[in-house]
Amino acid sequence: AVIAVTNGILDLLNEDELKGVIAHEMAHIKNKDMLISSIAAVIAGAIAYLAMMFRFSAIFGDRDRNGGSIIGLILLSILIPIIATIVRLSISRSREYLADERGARIIKDPLSLANALTKLESGTKLKQMKSGNEATAHMFIVNPFSGTGLISLLSTHPSTASRVGKLRAMKI
Repeated sequence: AVIAVTNGILDLLNEDELKGVIAHEMAHIKNKDMLISSIAAVIAGAIAYLAMMFRFSAIFGDRDRNGGSIIGLILLSILIPIIATIVRLSISRSREYLADERGARIIKDPLSLANALTKLESGTKLKQMKSGNEATAHMFIVNPFSGTGLISLLSTHPSTASRVGKLRAMKI
């Protein structure tokens, strides 16, 4: 495992806040979150592949043997991968909460991590990334591509306000 920090985060955070961020990332390593995320992604991919097979079966299969509504089968083949993706992303969000808690316990200071998250979110709003891809959002401690409303269901991270609230409420 590797933890990398940018010049931007070094300029933005003080030493205690940086310790909180690094402890959060160390918690991801300790919790084996990459393994869990990989397993969730494989399961979601398998479900998406099965849904694609159902869709092709509905389109090209023997309509007399299908026994069900072709429209229903096509709808299911579209909805199932979406649901699988939402489940995979919700697992990712729950792992963020766990890494926040464990990281705060490592440094025995949840407020430093909470302050860092607040600064980082403000920083992503002030300085938009010049280049980047939503596929790399999980590699950042704060999602630089955050959205609101229905789009937030597809986020790899829970809202910063929610994370900060949980950290501020922690007793160490």
